[in-house]
Amino acid sequence: MNQPKSVLLAPSPAGAKYDFMYYLKGAAAGGICCSITHGALTPVDVVKTRVQLDPVKYNQGLIGGFRQIIAEEGAMALTTGLGATAFGYFIQGWFKFGGVEVVKINMAEYLGPEKAWENKTGIYLLAAAAAEFVADIFLCPLEAVRIRSVSDPEFCDGLADGFVKMAKQEGLMGFYAGLPPILCKQIPYTMAKFAVQGAAADAIYNGMGSSPDQVSKGTGIGVSLASGVIAGVASAVISHPADTLLSKVNKAGAGGDGPMMTRLANIANEIGFWKLCTVGLIPRCVMIGTLTAGQFGIFDTVMNTLGASKFHFTNPHA
Repeated sequence: MNQPKSVLLAPSPAGAKYDFMYYLKGAAAGGICCSITHGALTPVDVVKTRVQLDPVKYNQGLIGGFRQIIAEEGAMALTTGLGATAFGYFIQGWFKFGGVEVVKINMAEYLGPEKAWENKTGIYLLAAAAAEFVADIFLCPLEAVRIRSVSDPEFCDGLADGFVKMAKQEGLMGFYAGLPPILCKQIPYTMAKFAVQGAAADAIYNGMGSSPDQVSKGTGIGVSLASGVIAGVASAVISHPADTLLSKVNKAGAGGDGPMMTRLANIANEIGFWKLCTVGLIPRCVMIGTLTAGQFGIFDTVMNTLGASKFHFTNPHA
């Protein structure tokens, strides 16, 4: 019986470069890269979330926030929500990166090389939006548990305990209380992430006078890291207001009673537009810039390890 590792390492049939095995490898690489990067940045996310939830108390910036949490709660408080983060973002990365590969490759094949090249930004945007929507359906319950555990460290003793307690206290809908803001955050974020990274990578290759298939694997990963930083900062700025709302709405009692959209409107009015866009933005840019660069670098590394040649749009007139 084949082991999962041997299945992922199996080559695609001759003449079938982008087949089911390629998409499976892309999904696995996406799950791995998102789980590693989000898990590694859990301490930064804990500080960011605390700043968003209680900016009056946590008003000393990123480094000051680290010191304050460690002094009050101990270093282990910075790992709060690690299990939910690592598992949730593996699932999200599986559907996000795998879904983007499925949509963009099939659209490129349908349109043909010339039209695909001319419309590559639109393809990136559509592929990212579709893949992220599906991924968020699976991510939302885990993100709800993570945010609740960060806002209230006494709430649960781990991922499983958090699920049980939220289910008992709030029912199924409690897990999806943050779905509207998570969609408003993640879909624009992912659209910007893939479109900007693709454009930045093309610009870097053009500046080098080369293309992805003409450079070494190490150089290609370097380009992915550099373009990932650019994409991460851009997508962090675009999605930050919705990220702040998501952090707030999962805090018990936030926004009062009533329908979800009413609660979100109440929170937005309480915070104000400027603070909604700026509170916690610098640590989030640091986090997302690092995270996005790491994701694209790890994704390419895993794909190379699995023997998959990553799809790139190519200029048919070059």
